[in-house]
Amino acid sequence: MADFTAKDVQRLRQATGAGMMDAKRALVENDGDFDAAAKWLRDRGLGKAAERSDRENTEGAIAVATSPDGTAAALVQLKSETDFVAKSPQFVALVEELAQLVATKGEEAAAAKQDAVDDLKVSLKENIALGEVVRFAASPGNVLDTYLHVQNGRGVNGILIELAAGTRELAHDIAVHIAFGKPSVLTRDEVPAAEVDAEREALTTQTRNEGKPDAALPKIVEGKLNGWFKRVPGGVLLEQPYAKDDKQSVQQVLGGATIVRFAQVLVGG
Repeated sequence: MADFTAKDVQRLRQATGAGMMDAKRALVENDGDFDAAAKWLRDRGLGKAAERSDRENTEGAIAVATSPDGTAAALVQLKSETDFVAKSPQFVALVEELAQLVATKGEEAAAAKQDAVDDLKVSLKENIALGEVVRFAASPGNVLDTYLHVQNGRGVNGILIELAAGTRELAHDIAVHIAFGKPSVLTRDEVPAAEVDAEREALTTQTRNEGKPDAALPKIVEGKLNGWFKRVPGGVLLEQPYAKDDKQSVQQVLGGATIVRFAQVLVGG
C-alpha cells in the first residue's frame, strides 16, 4: 500500500483543488508520489476546482432544521453557479445535512463538512461554497420556528424566528410574513441614523417641490417617513402591514408576544 499521511492528502488538495477522495485515490495510484499524483488528477480533469473559485456563485439552495429537542434551529445556505446544480439531489441532500448538523451541534459543525463541499465542487464541476450559516438557541420559555419557501425542488427563502410569550403557531405566521415582507430590521431604532436623515432630507425636498407650505412640511414629511419605515420589502418588521391582513401591523398581530430576533436568507439575496 502507498505510504502517505492525511497531511499529504490535504497538501495535494490545496495544490490541485481536488476533492478528498480523489486526492487519496491519486496518491494510492501513484504510490504516494506527490507530483505524479497531481499530474494524475490534472489528466483526468479532477484538479480544476481551484480554478472555479473565481466564478460567480449567486445561485444555490437553503435549508432549515430544528434540533431533536426543539431548543435550537438553524438556517444554512449552500452556493452554486446555476440553479440546475442547486436543485440536484446531491446538492439538496448536502445542504439539508448541514442544516441538521448545525441545529444539533452548533455553527462550527458546518466547517467540519468542508470535505463534502469540496467533493461536490469536483463532481458537479461548479464553484460550490458554504454561504450564510445562522443558528438560534432559544432562551427558556421562548419558542422557535422556521419557514422555508421551496422552488423547483430547492429552498430559496429561509427564515428563523424566536418569540417570547407567544405560541409556535404565531411564530410560524410571522415567519411566513417575513418571507413575503423581507424586512431589513426588527425596529426603527435599528435603522442607521444616517439613512433616516438622508431619507428625511429627500422627502423634505420632494414635498417642498410639490408646492406644500413650509409650515406644513414637518408634519407631512414625518407622515411620509413613517410610510418609508413600513415599506415592503425592506422595511421595519414590526411596522410592516401584516401579509394576511394589511389593516393590521405586525406589532398589532403580535398582541402580548415579542419577537426576540429573526433571520432571513435568500438565494441571490
